[in-house]
Amino acid sequence: MTQYQLPFTLRDPSLFHDDSFVGDRWIPARSGARFEVRDPGTDRPWASCPVNTADDVPAAVETAHTAFESFRRTTPRQRAQWLMRWDTLVRENRDDLAQILTHETGKPLAEAHGELDYAVSFLWWFSGEAERIHGSLSVPSIPNRRILTVKQPVGVAVALVPWNFPVAMILRKAGAALAAGCSLIIKPSPETPLTTLAVAELGRRAGLPAGVLTVLTTDLAATPALSEALCTHPLVGKVSFTGSTAVGKLIAAHCARGLKKLTLELGGNCPFLIFDDANLDQALDALMALKWRHAGQACITANRIYVQSGIYDRFAAALTERTAALVIGHGAKAGTTLGPVTTPRGLDKAERQVEDARQRGADVLLDGGRVQGETGYFFAPTILGGMTPEMLVSQEETFAPIAALYRFDEEAEAIRWANATSMGLASYAFTKNVDRVWRLLEALEAGMVGLNTGNASAAESPFGGMKESGYGKESGREVAVDEYLVTKTVTLTLEM
Repeated sequence: MTQYQLPFTLRDPSLFHDDSFVGDRWIPARSGARFEVRDPGTDRPWASCPVNTADDVPAAVETAHTAFESFRRTTPRQRAQWLMRWDTLVRENRDDLAQILTHETGKPLAEAHGELDYAVSFLWWFSGEAERIHGSLSVPSIPNRRILTVKQPVGVAVALVPWNFPVAMILRKAGAALAAGCSLIIKPSPETPLTTLAVAELGRRAGLPAGVLTVLTTDLAATPALSEALCTHPLVGKVSFTGSTAVGKLIAAHCARGLKKLTLELGGNCPFLIFDDANLDQALDALMALKWRHAGQACITANRIYVQSGIYDRFAAALTERTAALVIGHGAKAGTTLGPVTTPRGLDKAERQVEDARQRGADVLLDGGRVQGETGYFFAPTILGGMTPEMLVSQEETFAPIAALYRFDEEAEAIRWANATSMGLASYAFTKNVDRVWRLLEALEAGMVGLNTGNASAAESPFGGMKESGYGKESGREVAVDEYLVTKTVTLTLEM
């Protein structure tokens, strides 16, 4: 077996695990097969994890179900205390987790720390929500009757999580599931299994009962079959998936066979509208953070940037100047502000989109592209102007450091173009006209609308899209926990 050496030093080496986590044990796959985890900044393997397959699912689900039968009877306060302890441990091990996260995703250490700070907000939030789950009592129209509703956990839940924000996606789903009283099986992305396993280790240390939290790792080739087996197992009652729209449709089909509860947070082709009366510095600050974070690899990033004609040239020049100052490098290198994309597939897609835009007449305002001579997956930030609706960037999610600028004249035109997509995850608009603010929030077809802000995601705010960006909500008050609950109606007739 290949021996690997960590390319970094952990303060607590016992945090690192490279086997799947089932019950209270770290175990290999039944087949014994393993896959390599590679550093996007060097393209070098530095660890390996089990290739779990459908054969590993029955034992894992049965273990999680046994744990659920006990866990569902724990008090909400006890579940809240476990979540709060988990929160504390993630904070205490923030630096070690950031190192693992950076070497799996490629994101700069500063961004890795930022994700961890964002991620623990969900544990804190849902620890409070655990004790706020309640039913209702009402007196119906028929005499001597009472109607009660009782909310109960749905059962074993499955979380299928992506590689771009693995800690945040895990804790957002786990916080809600565990607060509700469900056990949870996590299938991380093949790119980020080690971060997931480290977070699970901290959940174990927090006191979560054996089997309440399960992690099954696998490679890209085995992912479809493993995911299908999890979605279709009869003891699984709920699935939460974050990822592409195409895969989300497959997950929905799998879950439909058993009528599972399902939350889908899917792709985005998010518009970013800037009007003549906007505070340009405010809009530029927001766009810089939103567009280039994790090399443009976020579902809610600005994909199509619509700038009103009166300020288009000035804004394009300012964006180009600030973007050119970004420092490209390995995420663990001091001073890096833009790391690599996470997979080589991301490079190929970015090159295809840029070349398509060039051929269709786009202006290249900042000529970035694949960084030659680097072994990692580096793509220098690219800014395209004069974009039109038929270009690939206009029609599909980019997930790379490419900014696409579109010129518009009238508000109605901007709204029409913003909505001209099958997706509806998030939209952003910058204006100081209060009437326009209200028109935009009502007209933009997105599950989330950021008005004079580019970072709207928070634990207390419902997160989710519409159209082909999915359905259901994560985070927020009551609604996110409700995704892991079933409402039982009880009708009682009294003898009076």
